Amino acid sequence: MRVAVIDIGTNTINLLIADTRQDNSYNIILETAYPAKLGKGGIANKQILPDAMERGMTALKIHLQTIERYHAEKVVCLATSAMRDATNSREFMQNVHDEFGLDIRIVDGKKEAQLIFDGVKQVTPIGKQPVIILDIGGGSNELIIANSDGVIWKHSFNLGVARLLDMFRPSDPVTKDEIKALEGHFRKELKPLFDAVKEQPVETLIGASGSFDTIAAMIAAEYHPYFDIMLATTYHIPLNYFHELNRKLLKSSYKERLKMKKMVIHRIDTIVLAGIFINFILRELNIKEVWQCSFALKEGTIYQLIHNQL
Repeated sequence: MRVAVIDIGTNTINLLIADTRQDNSYNIILETAYPAKLGKGGIANKQILPDAMERGMTALKIHLQTIERYHAEKVVCLATSAMRDATNSREFMQNVHDEFGLDIRIVDGKKEAQLIFDGVKQVTPIGKQPVIILDIGGGSNELIIANSDGVIWKHSFNLGVARLLDMFRPSDPVTKDEIKALEGHFRKELKPLFDAVKEQPVETLIGASGSFDTIAAMIAAEYHPYFDIMLATTYHIPLNYFHELNRKLLKSSYKERLKMKKMVIHRIDTIVLAGIFINFILRELNIKEVWQCSFALKEGTIYQLIHNQL
């Protein structure tokens, strides 16, 4: 059966189309994304602004046209942080239903974290030693401690990069005082994580989804220019490579980031905040090894569909 998964995130609305098989495997046919920026300007006030709703409707129209061309038999549409928090999300859902006949399912933070883990575990070897998985979104960041037996601990934090951009409005380039303020906010909000890590120490970080994909692509372009990261589902990021890129991002202006290799245009505003957050996690948890994984929520959704868990 051909299945389409639409993931309505705070920054991007993503589409994955896959063919599922009777042996519970699947083959990805297409992945694409539209930078709708649903949370822009309103996320701090728990609102989806009218222009953001328009961008969201445009993105869904484009994705549904793609789905029709690929003759998908089943469409699953999930929404995460921006839609979870917005007081007017029902208005957007009703507009989508009236215009396209599409039903949106809002998933809570714990369900989102589980879907991410179910995506990551498909392509990233996880052993008995616990690892920590981080998905940096626009509205929320999911952190999951897991091993080969499954999820040990999971939590969704309202620390997504679009939310941070709206809250802190950092300078360009960001200042040391602004970084200090951000890290103070992280330290306060991430207390449940620090408590969990005391019980389950971790040394390996697996980064999934948009910001990590961009950072991995930028590092690969610099250090492995003949390697096509688009063909890889996992990529090892040496710590010194990350720190070098992060230092460059911290010093950069919007115009300078625009010229960087493999920079995704709709992440230019938020990639600095993603780097600050990753660096904070690496330092505070004393992480020794970092991997990027291209599978996350969408692939986890396919996995749960196949196994009748969604």
